[in-house]
Amino acid sequence: MSLLESEESTPILRGDNARDKDADSSRWRSIRVMYFTMFLSSVGFTIVITSIWPYLKNIDDTADTSFLGWVVAAYSLGQMVASPLFGLWSNHRPRQEPLVCSIFINVLANIYYAYVYLPPSHNKIHMLLARTFVGFGAGNVAVVRSYVAGATSLRERTSAMANMSACQALGFILGPALQAALSFIGETGISVNAIKLQINMYTAPALLAVCFGVINILLVVLVLREHYVDDHGREIRAINYTPEEQVPVVPVVEGDIDQIAVLTSNILFFVILFIFAVFETISTPLSMDMFAWTRKYAVLYNGIILAAIGFESVLVFLVVKVVSARVGDRPLLLGGLTVIFAGFFMLLPWGSQYPKIQWADLRNNTIPAVRLAPTPASNSSLEPTGCPSEQTWCLFTPVIYLAQYITSDILIGVGYPTCNVMSYTLYSKILGPKPQGVYMGWLTASGSGARTLGPVFVSYVYTILGPRWAFSIICVIVLAAIILLSAMYKRLIAFSVRHGRLEEWQND
Repeated sequence: MSLLESEESTPILRGDNARDKDADSSRWRSIRVMYFTMFLSSVGFTIVITSIWPYLKNIDDTADTSFLGWVVAAYSLGQMVASPLFGLWSNHRPRQEPLVCSIFINVLANIYYAYVYLPPSHNKIHMLLARTFVGFGAGNVAVVRSYVAGATSLRERTSAMANMSACQALGFILGPALQAALSFIGETGISVNAIKLQINMYTAPALLAVCFGVINILLVVLVLREHYVDDHGREIRAINYTPEEQVPVVPVVEGDIDQIAVLTSNILFFVILFIFAVFETISTPLSMDMFAWTRKYAVLYNGIILAAIGFESVLVFLVVKVVSARVGDRPLLLGGLTVIFAGFFMLLPWGSQYPKIQWADLRNNTIPAVRLAPTPASNSSLEPTGCPSEQTWCLFTPVIYLAQYITSDILIGVGYPTCNVMSYTLYSKILGPKPQGVYMGWLTASGSGARTLGPVFVSYVYTILGPRWAFSIICVIVLAAIILLSAMYKRLIAFSVRHGRLEEWQND
């Protein structure tokens, strides 16, 4: 045991003020490690998201957009299974254990992802499995959120959750930006024959995520300490607490949790994650179909767009921290859902021009009456671009203009981060001072379920029916969420407010 750790575990060696000051410093260092863990988790996901589709097509010609939905959903399926398990683990053991274990799984899974081109067959299945294991490792989000919720007072929580979401958004900026930068390596890249590894625009991001994971493990082991405070910010731990035990004593709290509010929060979080999963899954195929971008340019441009959305989200989080103190969490959540509705409504095809069809020379000033067979390419070495004629809706659905796409990105870039931070800030307040590991696990599982179903839903609906039906259904889902929030508005309040320990203005 180090001298510093010995002094921390021996209160008689120092005065109460000094001990409290050191405990507070340690608490905020640990919270910042959780911020960084969320940041790296976000980078690890977004750094490959825009290249999954072209990578999948590159390694396995039999893959289609429907299978893409399963590959994207596999991450969330793994996370959905792991989140309650890691949350339960964190309720009874030091948080370092599930965090280190989950990050290590994530590291191994990214290495697997970098090698999925190597097997002679069934490469798409290997990619599916790799993304599942990456998602399983990302189940530590529940542990991160429960730690921050337990280590902050009610006054600190909205700001802390906003900071954590800002770090997550920074990951969304850096991930696609790194992917866009790494796209210049090209599809061929360089080969490391000794370990049979090909480093190209598809595998390099996963290998970079491996490096981030190793850094994350070191930070969790060396810096993170257990802390738990009450609603007023007072540290709670046993007198004989030692760093080796690292499990804070949580007092028995009278009063029950409003399970209806918990269920409502989970449903709203499901919808929020569902619609964003739809957006991030469909962005690359949609842009390739509507704007006739090649695989390389689709990865580059969408990486830039997602990075810009991430930067926009950081600004939104800074505004949210200020505005929530004035108007409260619930009005911001309602406003965010309204903005998201406007964003998807903007994506509906309205014009009279039609998308370019792959290998077909169509005049788009008239509505085609019959399906036309594709014309062979004059140069077979060129990559086919445009909307595939196999998707019959391409022949009669108006094109989505680039201006529509960018405007929708901007609106969703405002609405999604607002809803995201407000939803789990409200959730942590509803749960109150009781251990939140399992409940946060269920919230993360709810979001992961959304991220599982969202990509599968949009891949099938988009492939078969096209963007008009896909985005119309999304608009209906968001409208239903707005109605649910309005109906349950008065029940979404903090545990201490519900039981009369704090006034509602103190919660907001």
